[in-house]
Amino acid sequence: MVTAQTGGGGIRLLIADDQALVRGALGALLDLEDDLEVCALAADGAEALRLVAETKPDVCLMDIQMPGMDGVEATRRIREVSPGTRVLIVTTFARPGYLRAALDAGASGFIVKDTPAEQLAEAVRRVHAGLRVLDPALAEESLFEGANPLSDRERQVLRLATDGRSAAAIAAEVFLSAGTVRNHLSAAIGKTGASNRAQAAQIALDKGWI
Repeated sequence: MVTAQTGGGGIRLLIADDQALVRGALGALLDLEDDLEVCALAADGAEALRLVAETKPDVCLMDIQMPGMDGVEATRRIREVSPGTRVLIVTTFARPGYLRAALDAGASGFIVKDTPAEQLAEAVRRVHAGLRVLDPALAEESLFEGANPLSDRERQVLRLATDGRSAAAIAAEVFLSAGTVRNHLSAAIGKTGASNRAQAAQIALDKGWI
């Protein structure tokens, strides 16, 4: 559900987060700034995409993990439909893989939710000005982690394997043979240095690769 808010004008913001309390709190904090105006709130990536197309905000504050369309995919599509809208990722999931994926999707910044309010407001202003804003510790960690080694298919089947479903069940969902799914899982296990698919999935989750 979307709640539109009014403010004193200036930089127009859209906040996308699946937790109502979080998006409400972020909206209330940022709307206190004289030069920031929260124009809409979205509960997921799909809703954010629709609202961006309607309202054309200057900056979209985007969570990463949301039901349906996640923040990375939403960022990619928002940048396509509204190139003038900058995206600032604001998340609790400080993982190098998410940082890289978000930047590759076109995000202009990536910070964590426990960032002090005044720093968050300043990050919004910097992103709006065309600058890049990154959590420094996460950016440094990302340099040492390297790029995501998993292919799109490997990420897909590994993500589906996180709940313990069988290769046959995964195969039915992604329209591949069970043997092909097992091959993708085996490749993912090797690339993550894991001993089994459960461990591979956990490693990939921890690094933000899936």
